[in-house]
Amino acid sequence: MEMMRFFLLNLLIVVLFMNCQPTESRTELRSGDILFRGKMNGSLSKAIDEVTQTGQEHHYTHMGIVELTNDTVWVLHAAPEKGVYCELLSDFCLQGEDSVIIGHYRIKNITEVTIKDALTKAHTHLGEAYNYSYIMEDNGYYCSEFVYEIFASDSVFELNPMTFINPATGDFHTGWVEHYQKIGIEIPEGKPGCNPNGMAASERLLFLGEINN
Repeated sequence: MEMMRFFLLNLLIVVLFMNCQPTESRTELRSGDILFRGKMNGSLSKAIDEVTQTGQEHHYTHMGIVELTNDTVWVLHAAPEKGVYCELLSDFCLQGEDSVIIGHYRIKNITEVTIKDALTKAHTHLGEAYNYSYIMEDNGYYCSEFVYEIFASDSVFELNPMTFINPATGDFHTGWVEHYQKIGIEIPEGKPGCNPNGMAASERLLFLGEINN
């Protein structure tokens, strides 16, 4: 019995020692990291997800880029009603949603210079309007367009033909039909664009885990 107690005590000490060793967290945030937000309840978010699925398990409808200032984590992104703006990570993670998931990704083989240039460019767009048409040539930015644009000179991400067709029905998604009727333009089916699900599936990104809010 004494031998068993001695063994268990030593095992506990080893476990505690291992757990207390300083190790870099797989989800330690760095400037230039990309955050994807998913499972939002809004009708537009649902419409984005349902027509942009890539076969992956994630269901992302929004994204932004991380910037660290001293010990403060900021997220720069473009959102409806607010346009391009910067907010605290805690606010980006909450957004009043009960079931938000935040996916943490890092661009592979990227230099500090590229990250610095991208963030500098991101700051020049702060205050610009949200692009509700999702047409790249139009004024303003939507979330994935914003991230694509600030890395465009380094060809980090690619554009692909956009689709607004619900794969379950083969027809235009009703959410998108209503959206484009509201703003008074035709659905830009096939025009070049990007979306959070498609960009999260990029081979240039490394998935580091999920951030708990």
